[in-house]
Amino acid sequence: MIIILKDDPNPKQLDNLIQWLKSMGLQIHESRGENTMILGLVGDTTTIDIDLINALDIVADVKRIQEPYKNANRKFHPEDTIVSVGGVKLGGGHFQIIAGPCSVEYSEQIKAIACSVKESGAGILRGGAFKPRTSPYAFQGMREEGIKLLLEAKKVSGLPIVTEIMDLSHLHLFEQVDMIQVGARNMQNFELLKELGRLDRPVLLKRGLSNTLQELLMSAEYIMAGGNRQVVLCERGIRTFETTTRNTLDLSAVPLLKSMSHLPVVVDPSHGTGLSKLVKPMAMAAVAAGADGVMIEVHNDPAHALCDGQQSLTMEAFHELADGIRGILPFACRWKQGD
Repeated sequence: MIIILKDDPNPKQLDNLIQWLKSMGLQIHESRGENTMILGLVGDTTTIDIDLINALDIVADVKRIQEPYKNANRKFHPEDTIVSVGGVKLGGGHFQIIAGPCSVEYSEQIKAIACSVKESGAGILRGGAFKPRTSPYAFQGMREEGIKLLLEAKKVSGLPIVTEIMDLSHLHLFEQVDMIQVGARNMQNFELLKELGRLDRPVLLKRGLSNTLQELLMSAEYIMAGGNRQVVLCERGIRTFETTTRNTLDLSAVPLLKSMSHLPVVVDPSHGTGLSKLVKPMAMAAVAAGADGVMIEVHNDPAHALCDGQQSLTMEAFHELADGIRGILPFACRWKQGD
């Protein structure tokens, strides 16, 4: 349920309303926009008398929210959320390119890529330390050593870092990581999501291989219900009958998620297609669709990459892509309240 207040509500009446609602066991989330203030009620609202609240002088309207996700719902929070990743803003008109190798391989590699992508315009460095692989015999990442190398690359380049967590037991290794990524396979690992909800750290939440947008938002709700509001949604392709590409990149998810939720939305065309030749057109299309950012895999030698070289851009190709993005960004679709 949301309560839409009139302009400049009487402070004492507002405080009395909030205290009364809290006494009923409800959580109250305040959202202040340029012209409106909204109280979002989380909990059992079935016994609340809407007519009674509507009759209050400071109340403009009361609406019940039918969707099961509350904290992530744009109706609760009409203004775009801006997430700060190590001081770099994402969402609410702040577009970012997240770039780096699928996997951290050695010190010189990650440092060189970090400096190169920053020079090209990336704002956040990505790199896999723990790698979920379909085959148990494939390269699984450098694990703790990989995180150390990412932190070294952060010092050299100045870029904040994002890397994927695989298990709760690894959480202590992520204390200096600026944004923690939850991969597609862990999107519904609810115990992990609940624990990340207790952190004061941005979380990049990837859509599962066969999950709906509502299921993605419900996973975000698990994190936000714990108190962590710094969630970024990521469309990375879903599994369909099509086998020409690694996944089917669902770009319709961008405007849909922007209308359903206030959280930033980024697109990963590297995993979404699995083919380096498709990364640029799909990244440009994601920008045009209104994404708040794109996540691009970049490697210094894709032909010899230990992981996903076929979908990685060379540093030169990434520079060209970043230039193209800057060219179309002013003309990109932007979600507006009421769309």
